[in-house]
Amino acid sequence: MRPSTFILGLSLVLAACTAAEEAVPNFEPASTVAENLRQHRALPDPADEVWWTQTGEAMAWRNRNLHQVVPTVNVYRDGPVSELAVRPLAAIADYPVDTPAGELTFDAYLHGEHSTTMGIVILHRGDIVFERYPRMQPHEKPIWWSVTKVLPATLVAILEHRGLVDPTQPVDRYVPALKGSDFEGVTVRNVLDMASGVDCPDGDYTDRSTCYYQFEASLGDAVRSEGTPDDPYTMLSNLRVGRWAEQGKGFDYSGTNTFVAGWLVEEVTGMPFQDALSREVWTRIGAEADASIYANRYGIALTSGGLLARPRDMARFGVLFTPSYGKVSSERIVPEEHIDLLLHGGRPDLLENARFGGRPPGVRHNVYQWDLVFTNDDVYKGGWAGQGLLVNPDRDVVAVWVGYTAADSDPETYPLLPRVRAVLDGVFGEAENTGG
Repeated sequence: MRPSTFILGLSLVLAACTAAEEAVPNFEPASTVAENLRQHRALPDPADEVWWTQTGEAMAWRNRNLHQVVPTVNVYRDGPVSELAVRPLAAIADYPVDTPAGELTFDAYLHGEHSTTMGIVILHRGDIVFERYPRMQPHEKPIWWSVTKVLPATLVAILEHRGLVDPTQPVDRYVPALKGSDFEGVTVRNVLDMASGVDCPDGDYTDRSTCYYQFEASLGDAVRSEGTPDDPYTMLSNLRVGRWAEQGKGFDYSGTNTFVAGWLVEEVTGMPFQDALSREVWTRIGAEADASIYANRYGIALTSGGLLARPRDMARFGVLFTPSYGKVSSERIVPEEHIDLLLHGGRPDLLENARFGGRPPGVRHNVYQWDLVFTNDDVYKGGWAGQGLLVNPDRDVVAVWVGYTAADSDPETYPLLPRVRAVLDGVFGEAENTGG
């Protein structure tokens, strides 16, 4: 090789290396090898205790790294990423909120000792106006716990829009295996609204013999015993625990309703739930990354609480419920009539006659697995230990956040919802102060 050719080649290689170094993204690792080893060694024996019962630092790591701990099934993305414009609003960061330490700015509260929020993203008109990751990295895929519940309900709504599901019909019309069980004759709508009346309430995990604990164990999400059903399909198709109330008369929170809704999606689409979610939503919103769903037994998706996804991608899902859906999809995925139903088609009597609790002040109703629809049109779904999804179609606002439970279980450390709503009311109230 002639010297001039060698020098030219070397300069091209060096230039390419320099360009490659400049192109490396600003990637920060979320953990270290030593930390991963320490956390794995601290996991409890699943035959004695489930991993999610431990709080504090252990829960924070597991909520962010569940893919290292249990099996998951994939939810696939496709196509170009729908880039979200970033338009920071200082009014959100600077908005004063009440905290156990006194009044602080919203930003200071999130980063302070009385918060366990790991990440939060707020969108207005489809643009990111506030984004913070005080206890995680943006690329991580934390678990969203019960926020997941609105995904089966949304897929059912999409199938309704196509005329494939009639919510007034008994759920066993679409899931024949439920004939002869306590779910036989329960309408799809009552399943979606947590009003099935089936006596299998969520809540008490200290008694491993309860219906709900055994449901969780059948999914591999709780300690199994000799009498635990092999899988949730088998359990629910043979469920005969009776009813606490007539269907449609009162609200009773139970992931069994959610699983039945997801099972309906599987029966109607002829595919596993995660693939239906991929086809109908995740491949169509320009997601940044694949998502996944916790599936600890036989690859069965925990549709009642197992989604793992980046916060920005969860925000993209929320945008589907706003007028700015075009920022993430070229077509309307969530039907307009479904959004109208969420806002105005709920049944206030369900919460008024709730098995536990009642209808909180300022709340219209619950509906289609969404926990609370407020009188100002905030539509909210929460997840255990500090997860949340809030959309307001009228204000064109979306907020998503993830967190964990503090070691002392002090409730003041993670109730982000009232503070988020106070900030959004202050910044996007009637005057809709956009801050420029």
